[in-house]
Amino acid sequence: MMSAAQTLVSRLEALQCHFTWDLGLSRSLLFRCRDNLEDIGTENGNPWLGHIYNLQGFIQYRLGFNEDAQSFFNKATEAFNNMRNADEGPWLVVNYGNLAWLHHHLGDQAESEAYLSKVDALNKKYPSPSQEEHHPETYAEKAYTLLALKGDINLVADYFQRAIEMQPDMVEWNTSHALALMYASKHSSTGLEDDIFEKMRIAQEQDPENLYFAVQYLEQRAKRGERIEDEACELAREVMRSPVSSYTGFKTLLRIFRKYISVDESIDLAEEALKNHPDERYLKRCAALHYGGRLIFSDSPPKKSMLDRAVSLHQEVIDLYPDSSLMRKIDLAKIYALSHDGQAKAEQIYQELLERDLELEEKQMLYNKYAKYLNFEKQDGNMSIRYHMKAAKIPQQSFFRKNSIKVLEKIRDRRRDSMCGEIIDFLAKLQET
Repeated sequence: MMSAAQTLVSRLEALQCHFTWDLGLSRSLLFRCRDNLEDIGTENGNPWLGHIYNLQGFIQYRLGFNEDAQSFFNKATEAFNNMRNADEGPWLVVNYGNLAWLHHHLGDQAESEAYLSKVDALNKKYPSPSQEEHHPETYAEKAYTLLALKGDINLVADYFQRAIEMQPDMVEWNTSHALALMYASKHSSTGLEDDIFEKMRIAQEQDPENLYFAVQYLEQRAKRGERIEDEACELAREVMRSPVSSYTGFKTLLRIFRKYISVDESIDLAEEALKNHPDERYLKRCAALHYGGRLIFSDSPPKKSMLDRAVSLHQEVIDLYPDSSLMRKIDLAKIYALSHDGQAKAEQIYQELLERDLELEEKQMLYNKYAKYLNFEKQDGNMSIRYHMKAAKIPQQSFFRKNSIKVLEKIRDRRRDSMCGEIIDFLAKLQET
């Protein structure tokens, strides 16, 4: 017979909430996601605000900040009820589950029991439309959580689809489902399929105030050859009038301007945003990314003024995102490497990063990036191969591992490199593991 404590744990484990979804978050991902959620802001009536607070609460708990976690979970309760204009409903099942788990971990078993009872009451009062499925509100929140954490995008689309089938009138679910389908098709060799593009068109009509989605849809239209210059300029004016938030699509808008209007106008747009909001770190991050991409992927020699501006912005962003700045430091090294005077600084940054105690996924990314730097900037092919091997050897499935393996396979297939035999042996052993 189970004790009361065992029964409590068993009931907690049966809940649908962030604590039971096996999200498998590394510490580096926790920091990145925390910063991304903070950049969304709370001023523009975001329909996902309750979900955002719930996820922020869970991240704070995982980082060891229990008081902050409870504060965010309580904010989520309030945000859900304000958004749904009701004091209770199935949208609170995940939130109350989180609170039940948090109080359990804090040692307050009576409060944990109280929230478990609230979850039971909600499930009885608001059963799922389908007996074999979770409540659509639960699927929607799980989908949003995976989307925010850059999880399995196909699973995100599936969860949104399940929610929509049971409750088709939630506009933000339909919009997010269309976004998830678009993200899933991003790396497809055939591009965005017609049926997904049509879903985006319908979602845009149903959710016209959603600036983030409007920007994504505009980019897809531009990719299909539509002339979008006038609409892009009008959309830019709307975004600039809105409270600063990563949900306005400003980063994508800069890319649209650079690719489909002009590089100079994209730079002007970035600088105008910074002039209007000089203290907003998200805009500095967007501008840094934009300047960096403009320099790194340009065929023409970089101007000193642009190099200096890119360096300055990256240094600011690194200071503003101290816990999630690894990628920005690598980008800064790339920018330094573009000029002869900056080669020593680039090498110094890489060496400092290589000496850091990084998580496996971070090491993998760093080894892959450093391998490319060694090959293209230092012309040290052998050492570049060594670092691609280091990246590939880490048993962590990622874009960077696949990329390093692909590079090694190309070198192997050409059969012209002095290290070809070593690469053949390395790849053969890799397949065995």
